[in-house]
Amino acid sequence: VEKVEEQLAGLRIAKRSTLSEEPAYLLDIDLSKPAQAESSRFVAVSCSNKSIRVYNRETLTFLREYSARPAVLSGVRFAHASASLVFSACSDGTVKCWDVRLATPKAAQVFSGYPSNVFISFDINSNDLIICAGTEKVENDTFLVFWDARGSTDCASTTKEPLGVYSESHNDDITRICFHPIEPSLVVSGSTDGLVNTFDINKDNEDDALISTCNSDSSVSFIGWSGKDYKQVYCVTHDEGFCWWDTAQLDTEDPITLLRVLDVRDAVCAGKDSLHYLVGGFYHERADKLFLIGGTSTGNIHLIGCGRDGLSLAGTLCGGHAATVRSFCWNLTDESLLTGGEDAQLLLWKHGAVERSLAKKASMKIASSVQNRVRAHNSSLKSRKK
Repeated sequence: VEKVEEQLAGLRIAKRSTLSEEPAYLLDIDLSKPAQAESSRFVAVSCSNKSIRVYNRETLTFLREYSARPAVLSGVRFAHASASLVFSACSDGTVKCWDVRLATPKAAQVFSGYPSNVFISFDINSNDLIICAGTEKVENDTFLVFWDARGSTDCASTTKEPLGVYSESHNDDITRICFHPIEPSLVVSGSTDGLVNTFDINKDNEDDALISTCNSDSSVSFIGWSGKDYKQVYCVTHDEGFCWWDTAQLDTEDPITLLRVLDVRDAVCAGKDSLHYLVGGFYHERADKLFLIGGTSTGNIHLIGCGRDGLSLAGTLCGGHAATVRSFCWNLTDESLLTGGEDAQLLLWKHGAVERSLAKKASMKIASSVQNRVRAHNSSLKSRKK
């Protein structure tokens, strides 16, 4: 584990995207899964200007943009078996799928919900068969809506109706949905009602499907799976809290809660550069360790290791972003990290990387890490001369 923490702390900027003509906050990031037949890899980013931008994975070159204006797109996910299909939930009551190989701005497939639905979260399961989307609360209704995702690979531009809904398990906005990485029938949902619910969608009805309900006592902003065989569930809350549960303990006498931290900002000592917020977390399979990602309003990124005895700072990535970081994507294949922020920058971090595009960066408004270092050396030289 120490080696992994060293490796994470040794992440350096390998690439940064060029700033677009219309800067926007980068709210969610996903990376296309490696498919044998498709050598090109893509990065998709959900932006605050209601669009999804697609980039080349290796160069971070901008490729194309999809929009659903005036509706708002929430979240972005690639299909697991195809590197070219990208999905997003939409506030117009649909989940849209685009084929990034096609130049057309039109969605390849539309999954429509019910008339009052406003979707703000979604995910697609590990075998690409089921899509689930979560709604905002409208009057007293909050829904998890399910569709059969098959057929989206044919890119026939048709609208698909839902398979069904769950309507009893949450009573406020469903902010996050996350399918199990290995078991296609398991899904966890998080809501502003504080509940984190785990379902087995193979069961006949919602009551039977609900495996566990964990209460974070706060509005849920991020959820994920962790642990060997991914039997643990964790969440981050909008007030920077953290909860971690072991669903394998459900049928035992052992407590299900592994760790609960009311305010991670107080629990993690990050020296001068304190922790201002949390973005989310990722499970490092090889090290069998859960990490949280947080940061500062000036753009520094803190990597926080989670253990049953508490949280500890694993490393800080500096000199990349110039404002709050809003999104990230951890890639286990090459152990790299993608981050996006309110400075409209998309960065690729790799262990021991060296950033080369100095000339281009000098023209950016945002000071680079190199410029900051030079500034520090200059001021220390002046003081020495005195």
